[in-house]
Amino acid sequence: MNRPFTDVDYSELEKRLDALISDSPAAVSALANSSALIFEHIPDVSWAGFYVRRREELILGPFQGKTACIVIPRGRGVCQAALREGKTVVVDDVTAFPGHIACDARSRSEIVVPVKYRGEVVAVLDIDSYSPGRFSGADAPGLEKLVGVVEKTVGDRISGLV
Repeated sequence: MNRPFTDVDYSELEKRLDALISDSPAAVSALANSSALIFEHIPDVSWAGFYVRRREELILGPFQGKTACIVIPRGRGVCQAALREGKTVVVDDVTAFPGHIACDARSRSEIVVPVKYRGEVVAVLDIDSYSPGRFSGADAPGLEKLVGVVEKTVGDRISGLV
């Protein structure tokens, strides 16, 4: 069951994120503030952060929430599915997702948005919730707009983080 949170104004968050990171001299700072903004302003989120691509692995980047898996190996988990497919992946029930990696056993739903530079995935934005079916149809395009701000601001510098 999807639980829409109609009070999330993604257009306003996009403006706030742009103002927050547009002058960032460092990719790590921009990613840190991006994950903090998302964690603070999107309800019912237990974890929000970035994994940065290193060859075929994903390495933990800036995040908000409980401790997390440091390396996501090739072919495992929702984050790798988004990397492989190059598109947003929404999972209503992570326990039913083949190869899901449970960094936090209480997580029940997840959305992962690829971050691209010159058409190639350089990182992913990963957001988890303890509520099954948390992420609705409105979340994917809204989060993709936020990722667009990140891509425009520091997309060229993300791969240098790992």
